[in-house]
Amino acid sequence: MAIAPVAGVTGVQPAAMLGQVAPTTPASTGVDFASVLGSVDQLQQMQSTSQQLAVQAVTGDLDDVHDYTVASAQSSLALELTATVRNKAVEAFTEIMRMQV
Repeated sequence: MAIAPVAGVTGVQPAAMLGQVAPTTPASTGVDFASVLGSVDQLQQMQSTSQQLAVQAVTGDLDDVHDYTVASAQSSLALELTATVRNKAVEAFTEIMRMQV
């Protein structure tokens, strides 16, 4: 009993074509080190704004506590995201170094 071939599968390339795929570089992905540093500056600015609003809330100069709550949540989330991305980058670097041994 013969098995009929699967018809209609498209988009699958032979393994020999894999070597012809252009490598991605930071320039082609649009991410460079300067933009990463800009993101860190934005994180620092968010934290500074959150701290200023906290001081205003404590001293009674803040009209709407909602502004502080939102700024604090944004700052916290941005810090968590930055730490997670950093940890993943360190893990990837460690894995690459382990593979080269």
